[in-house]
Amino acid sequence: MFGVLYLARLERMVEFQQRGEDLDNNVLECKRLLEEAQGRLKELEEGRNEGEEDEEREAELKKVQAEVKKLKKDEKSFEKMTEKLRREEKKLPWDVDTISKEGFSKSVLNIKPVTKEETEEEKVEKHKTFVEKYAKEIKHFGMMRRWDDSQKYLSDNTHLVCEETANCLVVICIDFEIDEKHALMEQVAHQAIVVQFILDLGRTLKVDARGCFRQFFSKIKTADKPYVDAFDHELELLKERIRSCAQIRMDSAMKELEGEERQKRLGPGGLDPVAVYESLPKEIQKSFDEKNIEMLQEAISKLDLEEGKYHLSRCIDSGLWVPESGEGDDEEDDEEEDS
Repeated sequence: MFGVLYLARLERMVEFQQRGEDLDNNVLECKRLLEEAQGRLKELEEGRNEGEEDEEREAELKKVQAEVKKLKKDEKSFEKMTEKLRREEKKLPWDVDTISKEGFSKSVLNIKPVTKEETEEEKVEKHKTFVEKYAKEIKHFGMMRRWDDSQKYLSDNTHLVCEETANCLVVICIDFEIDEKHALMEQVAHQAIVVQFILDLGRTLKVDARGCFRQFFSKIKTADKPYVDAFDHELELLKERIRSCAQIRMDSAMKELEGEERQKRLGPGGLDPVAVYESLPKEIQKSFDEKNIEMLQEAISKLDLEEGKYHLSRCIDSGLWVPESGEGDDEEDDEEEDS
């Protein structure tokens, strides 16, 4: 009889343990998806603030907002389920089987210590100081390809297991993508996800990530398929964000360059000769193309007086037409084109 009761109790304990592990996995996946969705939402909102509104972007923004809302709701549901399971755990009888095992979820049940929230200025300064000090080591880690090499290097340099390293690696990726060094970008992005997964594992287990990076390498090297699939998925998402960010930076740099070029070519009256030329009637454009003064004068004479004065004034203010000094009010004898 004792053996039957013992087996029944053992089966209940195993079932309880499995429920805890399943809940752990769901919580972890929900948090990962929420972080991903919030990151995408931030990118879309920043794009809207920069004036890049279009129907497709707005539709995507609404879709991601709904996704974030749903994931937050799911997260609260998991929290309630976790609390319920914790209460059930406290009711379990204490015997050799339950006392010798861990609670169902360190990642959920342990209370996270209260830490002082850093200001944005403090975060920026901390990141800058760290990167300046360890830039060489971070770049070296970014180029590692083998799991064993990465694990050994982090074991020897545990200070690199931090957000600053992950952020620095992403910046390096963006620079590589801008320089069209796509293979190097993908290599460093892989290492950025390695660091990020270790940090996520630390947050899940409520421990210092520097003390649990070996667990990450153990799981990834033993080909735990769900874990490897999640890793590959996050890697692809990161590469997409890097390409998008690199394109935004290149577009911004191009606009800035175009603005500088436009400023350089402004005429004496502050007008852009290119813009003025494109606004001229076809016959006047043709006279500038052929540098034919007579053709220009004839084209202007065919216009209404006010329209002719308007175009002539804009040509002078933009530098397309440079009257000779001493030239009369009613005729123009020469022209000079600034291109």
